[in-house]
Amino acid sequence: MSYRYMRMILMFDMPTETAEERKAYRKFRKFLLSEGFIMHQFSVYSKLLLNNSANKAMVDRLQANNPKKGSITLLTVTEKQFARMIYLNGERNTSVANSDRRLVFLGEDYNDED
Repeated sequence: MSYRYMRMILMFDMPTETAEERKAYRKFRKFLLSEGFIMHQFSVYSKLLLNNSANKAMVDRLQANNPKKGSITLLTVTEKQFARMIYLNGERNTSVANSDRRLVFLGEDYNDED
């Protein structure tokens, strides 16, 4: 694992009392998913970034898609720091989307000897 990668953690709390607020919430959540964010908990998402330039570009795109209501907080840490996260309950997400591996083989496992 390379530790030059960064992990942006985004936490948000948006109002959902009116139909317009719920629409803004859904639009923002769809934007996050389309940008490659992974949901860790309700309203807590993260995205793997290659470097600080990618981090700055993502902040710019988030500001352009800011729903203007509620609270949105960003925290960027190194992948090494993120990997040291302690899980008190539940398990680590080990999906390919949550990995910093640069090469991923899809399909059958090449290590199996059948």
